[in-house]
Amino acid sequence: MAAQTILELLENKSPDAVALSAPDRQSLTYGGLAKQVEKTGKLLASLSIQRNERVAIVLPNGPEMASAFVSVGAWATTAPLNPNYKADEYEFYLNDLSAKLLIVRDGVDTPARAVAKKLGIAVVELTVADSQAAGEFGFKGIKPADAHSESASKDDIGLILHTSGTTSRPKIVPLTQTNITASAKHIRETLDITPADRCMSMMPLFHIHGLIAAVLSSLGAGASIYCAPGFNALKVFEWLRDSKPTWYTAVPTMHQTILARASRNKETVDATKLRFIRSSSASLPPAVMEELEATFGCPVIESYGMTEAAHQMASNQLPPGLRKSGFVGAAAGPKVAIMDVDGNLVDQGGLGEVVISGPNVTLGYENNPKANEENFTNGWFRTGDQGYLDEDGFLKITGRLKEIINRGGEKISPLEVDDTIMDHPAVQQVVTFAKPHKMLGEEVAAVIVLKEGNEATEQDIKDFASKRLAGFKVPATILFMDEIPKGATGKLQRIGLAEKLGIAR
Repeated sequence: MAAQTILELLENKSPDAVALSAPDRQSLTYGGLAKQVEKTGKLLASLSIQRNERVAIVLPNGPEMASAFVSVGAWATTAPLNPNYKADEYEFYLNDLSAKLLIVRDGVDTPARAVAKKLGIAVVELTVADSQAAGEFGFKGIKPADAHSESASKDDIGLILHTSGTTSRPKIVPLTQTNITASAKHIRETLDITPADRCMSMMPLFHIHGLIAAVLSSLGAGASIYCAPGFNALKVFEWLRDSKPTWYTAVPTMHQTILARASRNKETVDATKLRFIRSSSASLPPAVMEELEATFGCPVIESYGMTEAAHQMASNQLPPGLRKSGFVGAAAGPKVAIMDVDGNLVDQGGLGEVVISGPNVTLGYENNPKANEENFTNGWFRTGDQGYLDEDGFLKITGRLKEIINRGGEKISPLEVDDTIMDHPAVQQVVTFAKPHKMLGEEVAAVIVLKEGNEATEQDIKDFASKRLAGFKVPATILFMDEIPKGATGKLQRIGLAEKLGIAR
């Protein structure tokens, strides 16, 4: 039977095989990870932490964050938080989560400590000795109990995260042990991950993408994870040389940054033998996919994920399966369908809202009946994305429903404009978004980053776009920047960008 808890997922692994590694660190074996999980259970027991009690974790990216996620999650509910949050943000999230315990790194200053004290939440410091392998840790001043508490069961909440909250108050997404282990299994099967694989993990480990796609799917396969300390464009090629990965997973902006530096690191690129590259969490421009495949000589697998699905919903396939540029793939775990505004499923090729149903899908938002009523219809979860399924059952996302630009009644997909402008030879990155307009309601705007050493004017871009797009879709406003503002996970954010850039007038 498939694993339904984190503890079950870690069973029957070769004890001498490498589970976690990191730059300049001794590797941790599966045997060592099993001991760390057992030790963590006893440490939590000594702090009276039980099943389903929330343990907030504020740690920098790296092997200890990865091992803390699974080690705490085996016994209680993990609640990873962005280590870059400010005090007010920590107060909101810690209070909203009803956290029982906060784990921070010893010697690392974070406003989360003072906020937890203010809220009456116990704080424990995670310690790492020089002699310990990557992912091994203890709790400062805490002696492990003689026995651990009862381990988490399949229906217990294993992971709790918030939605991004770009347009409203962030919603709490509880994911059961079954949800997260099912998603890990779906990813493992989609990518045919085996013990011979090594994932280079660069995604933030307070986000569903890194936690499930990089960490849990690999551990479920008995494979290894090279835990980089977050994404650093100046270090990526050094990590590729050091880790010799068989794959990595990232968001499109990270892929684009890697490509921008690839020509300066040709020797490393040529020596890197990737089985595939995975992209998720935002739409991958076809031009970027093609350049990645040409640069690294391996297939690029674009997948479709979101927090409420414990990450993966659909995915393109490894060769000899189908891989379609511009599509996020076929259903890869849950059922995927298209629904109209009245709650009816539409036929193949019909445009509507993407809906999903399956073992990896959250059972509902916490303490938010209004959101649950709006987002669940006839057993289907409404993703908020607009798209259609083609003749092969491959999903094309045409945009976020909330991001569709309404220009005087003409509906414009910002993704379509992005993909068109990305074909311009001077363009490195682009994000299209809505700008308020007195007469039309909304107008099309775009921010562009040019490739190093290239030049283009606003009129150049408009002329190029005009040859491929109807006039009303061509951006009326184009800004050139050295870098486009991004969210905490590296994703480009369209909603609120006009205000952020000071052009919402």
